[in-house]
Amino acid sequence: MIFADARAKSEPNRNHLIVDLAGLIIYHGEAVGTRYSAKIPLHDHSLIFSVNKENRMAALSRLELKANDLRWKCDPDKLGFETTDELTCCSEIIGQDRALNAIKLGLEVRSEGYNIFVSGLTGTGRSTTIQRLLRGMDHGDKELLDICYVYNFQTPDIPICICPPAGTGAKLKKNLKEVLRTLRTHIPKALQSDPYKERQKAILEDVKKRRAEFAVEFDKAIEEKGFQVVEVQYGPFTRPEILPVVDGTPTGMDKVAALVDEGKMSKEDFEKLREDHSELVEKMEAFLASTRELEKEYAERISELEKECVVPIARITIDEAKGNYQEERILNFLENMREYLVDNIDIFKTSEDQDESDKGEEEGFIAFEVNVVVDNARTTDVPVITETTPSYANVFGTIERISDARGEYRTDFTKIRAGSLLRANGGFLVLNLNDLLYEPAVWPALKRALKNQQVTIQGFDAFFMLAISALKPEPINIDVKVVLIGDAYSYQILYNYDEEFRKIFKVKADFDNVMENEAGNLAKYTQFIKYICDEEKLLPFHKTGAAALVEEGVKIAGRQDKLSTRFSDIADVIREASYWAEKDNSKVVEDHHVEKAIDERTNRVNLIEDKIQEMIEDGTILLDIDGEKIGQVNGLSVYDLGDHSFGKPARITAEAAIGRAGIINIEREADLSGRTHNKGVLIIEGYLRRKYAQDKPLTMSASICFEQSYSGIDGDSASSTEIYALLSSLSEIPLRQDLAVTGSVNQKGEIQPIGGVNQKIEGFFEVCKAKGLTGKQGVIIPSLNKRDLMLRKDVIKAIESGKFHIYAIDTIDQGVELLSGRKAGKKLSNGKFEKDSVNALVDEKLKNYADQIREFYESEEEKG
Repeated sequence: MIFADARAKSEPNRNHLIVDLAGLIIYHGEAVGTRYSAKIPLHDHSLIFSVNKENRMAALSRLELKANDLRWKCDPDKLGFETTDELTCCSEIIGQDRALNAIKLGLEVRSEGYNIFVSGLTGTGRSTTIQRLLRGMDHGDKELLDICYVYNFQTPDIPICICPPAGTGAKLKKNLKEVLRTLRTHIPKALQSDPYKERQKAILEDVKKRRAEFAVEFDKAIEEKGFQVVEVQYGPFTRPEILPVVDGTPTGMDKVAALVDEGKMSKEDFEKLREDHSELVEKMEAFLASTRELEKEYAERISELEKECVVPIARITIDEAKGNYQEERILNFLENMREYLVDNIDIFKTSEDQDESDKGEEEGFIAFEVNVVVDNARTTDVPVITETTPSYANVFGTIERISDARGEYRTDFTKIRAGSLLRANGGFLVLNLNDLLYEPAVWPALKRALKNQQVTIQGFDAFFMLAISALKPEPINIDVKVVLIGDAYSYQILYNYDEEFRKIFKVKADFDNVMENEAGNLAKYTQFIKYICDEEKLLPFHKTGAAALVEEGVKIAGRQDKLSTRFSDIADVIREASYWAEKDNSKVVEDHHVEKAIDERTNRVNLIEDKIQEMIEDGTILLDIDGEKIGQVNGLSVYDLGDHSFGKPARITAEAAIGRAGIINIEREADLSGRTHNKGVLIIEGYLRRKYAQDKPLTMSASICFEQSYSGIDGDSASSTEIYALLSSLSEIPLRQDLAVTGSVNQKGEIQPIGGVNQKIEGFFEVCKAKGLTGKQGVIIPSLNKRDLMLRKDVIKAIESGKFHIYAIDTIDQGVELLSGRKAGKKLSNGKFEKDSVNALVDEKLKNYADQIREFYESEEEKG
């Protein structure tokens, strides 16, 4: 057998070729030489092709990856411990230096707008990091404030906001209760005292005496005129009437008029009587008016008397309360309270023994209430509030309503309730963006509050999105640093389309999902294992178990030189591995327990993968894993189900014919192709034009299809596979079906890296293993994906034993040679490709297409 590269030299005699064979000559398994020349008759092409194919396959064997390239291994002995019990817990945040620096900047800069947007994948420790940093910071001697609402004596519908130092709100509330208790005790006593009663009696007797004098004068005038005052019934009411006395009986004026008609009274006497009646009515009105004036005078004199008694009590009591405070707004409030209680003495005219539980419910005493909506009396450090349910009421507060005995809703300033934004005043509020955006009206209200540094509490109905209270509490000035946890996509949307967002959240902290795979981070990884084990009372990890977990971290990261920082996923593996170790009655967690945990996790979620595997095995999904076919290649795709992703092969076919339609993407025509896949197909056209259409038009109609694909597909990782299928259809050279291919391609034919390389390889391996490994099967991947390989141990074992193969390529031509066993063919100086190469056959077919289509249209024109 000869592994060599046959190169023909120019020879005048055209009946044979002088072939220079450079390579290794194997004869009966023994190397016997490295170079010789041979004269081969031109008609013996089969020998040339056989020699060329054997030689090319030997040359391409260097593209095959060794077992050492397929997985990064963590040496347990280099971890420096036997079990994690020997380690100390890691208290620092691992692998997020960039994010930590950004967060510290945002927390320490107190200027307006330096709120923080934390971006990153779930499980990278965003919330844990934020909580740990916020609670571990030295915030200095920052003074915290209480937030209180009190009665507005001038405009009751606009409660007054007071923000005194921490602890003052509760103190003021207690003091006002004492003030009210004092007033309710002493004011009624003062109003019941003997001096007060004597002066009250004197005022009353003076008023009575003056009224009596008016009454005597009025009665005398009535009696002299022969009239009498009687009470006349008008329905349910009575009123005084002046009636003339006729024959000793009070008689109405209408009846007196009847006496005139009957001749019992003269008209002159009646007219005189009517004039006297009118005069007396006027005097009665004057008498009643003077009586009302006396009553008003009495009320005013009694009010002045009450004030004389109450003012000293109010002054002493309020001044005593004012002596406890220095805040201007509190002093103004207490001064207004003194004026209020002097003007509202009637509310204290209650029984001294009234039940204490009823006092607070009396409407008149609401002015003495203090609603401490935020009480920081017991807060020792700046508040750090994490709002997990960011509804409007929970974030901004609300005004509650109560139903009275008549079923009517009412409210007052004592029903004002604070939200988390106010409870975090002077500190930090942590919110999750996704939770926040689900709640109506919260996002615009939050932006408004942060922009204006004020919060206005109002009742809010989330269903009707309307205010539900007539109260308009005074706005509250806030000093809050908001930390918003979200993802990179949401950040970009808000940054580009919400102008206020970039002014409010000036600091972005990006949490990476990977970190460098180096000794320092490996040590921190094992310390994290120790932390979880200690925190949750799990079994300690043996060094082999820790090494297996580190390797899983590398696999999750998707790069051999990276470690995953999705510590929530790593912690889950730690917990489950400990569980299986306990089931195994082991005192430590070893590598096989970690592998068991990973396998079980996969088994719980891979039902769809198993179903697809079954359909491949029973032939429902058509797939060839041996032999050769024209225009057909095994592509590799990844199914991402969210909680599980896996790879499986798919048959990709191409058919070409004369035409001008170019490449027809059947998936796109069926509306099953994503934008990235469409782009990949367009790149294929660019590749073909660059390589084969420099001296002729590209006149072909070719269709590319993912066979038995009935749902949407996306991505360009199959673009190289589609090129191979198309080149095979054009050159009519069959391609190996025992190889599966993945790889993106650019217009220059360079193979680009793709995602999910491990899942794709393992998916094809599962199919080959189920149908029987032949020793020839394998996968072609981009060489740039070599550093991403973290294959399962059973796949590596099969590769080590020669039952499976992995090839890494850089160009389309390398893939063509692997799949076809034929030389791809370089372009010569004359613009042609090397004779009998795949590219030459493709170029010849496309030239024939161009000639035939030209001839076809010329003949059509002649017929026309």
